[in-house]
Amino acid sequence: MIDATHQINAVRRQVGSCTLEEGEARTITIGQTYDAPIDDVWDACTNIERIPCWLMPITGDLRVGGTYQLVGNASGTVTSCDPPNAFAATWEYGGEVSWIEVRLARESAERTRLDIEHIAKVGDSKWAEFGPGAVGVGWDMMVLGLALHLSTGASNDPEESMAWAMSEDGAKFMMQSNDLWRDANIAAGADRAVAEEAAARTIAAYTAPPE
Repeated sequence: MIDATHQINAVRRQVGSCTLEEGEARTITIGQTYDAPIDDVWDACTNIERIPCWLMPITGDLRVGGTYQLVGNASGTVTSCDPPNAFAATWEYGGEVSWIEVRLARESAERTRLDIEHIAKVGDSKWAEFGPGAVGVGWDMMVLGLALHLSTGASNDPEESMAWAMSEDGAKFMMQSNDLWRDANIAAGADRAVAEEAAARTIAAYTAPPE
């Protein structure tokens, strides 16, 4: 298993905002540089046969205008694609629609920077309740899987991944992630007390024992 503390420290996290046609939106961006060629990282992120190796099962038609379904998670429509540099899609989950933009940059022949930006319209009250960690912790778990796959070639075992997420090590990883998303929120201008309270609610939701 990958060194979770090393993984936490290898990731960049940023909180911001942008203006859409629909109005003001919140953004969170998670990024990491991998010791892998850009074509390999692109394939891992866009090949429907390979995505389950690090993320989760997926169905659909991964082309512009095509739709996808991450089994048990989000669905959406691919809105743009510029291989091997970037793609964008809607992210539809729980009756709400947000957007993702995935960008790759070649740092050298064997190193690739990946940035994932998640854009969502979130009201002030909901943002104050949970903050960026509500989705940020989930993205940290996803890029953990990608890092493991790219560094070892191993494929994700859903049962093992779930067991790890429910373990003491998994809880520690999520707590570290949540703390860093809290810090990114404060760096973006959030009131410290509000950000800390939101982070406490978020980690309680992530680590609550199953009913």
